[in-house]
Amino acid sequence: MRKCTKEIKIGNVIIGGNHPIAIQSMTNTITKNVDATIKQINELANIGCEIVRVAVLDEDDAIAIKSIKEHVSVPIVADIHYDYRLAILAIKAGADKIRINPGNIGSADRIEAIITECKNYHIPIRIGSLEKDILIKYQGATADALVESMERSIKLIESFSFFDIVLSIKATDIETTLSANRILATKYNYPIHLGLTEAGTVSSGTIRSSYVLGTLLNEGIGDT
Repeated sequence: MRKCTKEIKIGNVIIGGNHPIAIQSMTNTITKNVDATIKQINELANIGCEIVRVAVLDEDDAIAIKSIKEHVSVPIVADIHYDYRLAILAIKAGADKIRINPGNIGSADRIEAIITECKNYHIPIRIGSLEKDILIKYQGATADALVESMERSIKLIESFSFFDIVLSIKATDIETTLSANRILATKYNYPIHLGLTEAGTVSSGTIRSSYVLGTLLNEGIGDT
């Protein structure tokens, strides 16, 4: 039986609760190349993708989201690393969700600045990271390390009274990814985004990802 998680609205898509599991992918274009990015997003949408993540590496990428949104029908997730200001720009440009690794954003006040804008624009945050001190503590990317790092991120985000959170806990190792998600699903009611890091080539990656996603979904875990 599928776990009933908290409902989260991402643009025109609602995940969690009794809503269908949503399919998400990511572009591999340079986001500020607006025409190429729009083309790829629409190609993904045409084959059933319901949410698309784009990389935001600089200000031009963030600003481009406004133009991209005018020509696509699916929600856009802005993938942010390191610079909290890019997250704020992306939110103001119309991103429907922000993806951050709290551990690489920096100080708590920077996280709070992102959360303030997410509250203002009513958009959720997807979190997931493995922080260095925890990696050292467990001597590797174990399931317990991944879960402990996620718990730290959740507590930080919740400390600012923000609860529109999507969790994503992934590793390159299949069994680690399975174990970590199983533990996470017993501890929290937030929706979970499933995936496998660096899954591999088209052939091996398809097999490895299908095994991980299929196993977890069959156990009732996962919302996107």
